[in-house]
Amino acid sequence: MTSKKLEHAHAPEAVATGADQLIGEFKALMADAEALIHATEGQHEGAIGSIRAKALETLAGAKESLSGVEGQLAEKAKAAAQGADDFVHRKPWEAVGVAAGLGLLIGLFIRRK
Repeated sequence: MTSKKLEHAHAPEAVATGADQLIGEFKALMADAEALIHATEGQHEGAIGSIRAKALETLAGAKESLSGVEGQLAEKAKAAAQGADDFVHRKPWEAVGVAAGLGLLIGLFIRRK
């Protein structure tokens, strides 16, 4: 395989890696939130106590949701990357045109500032 074909073969894996990185960062955020909640363990009364209880409920729900969404997100990211890769291989000149158009628009927006 040439290096150009190798690059295209790894495009779906790069998107999947980005999705995995996002999920990893969200998990780290949840771990930090848990640490903050545990740091306020002695405070069960007043505003801090009610915020702490609500945060524990929200965090438990987020963990449950994340476990269900994690697999779906990775699969969708792989499918989107594969679709883009297939499009570029089937219609390379259209892909170049789209990229040039987006580059022009981005350049115009940057220039306005």
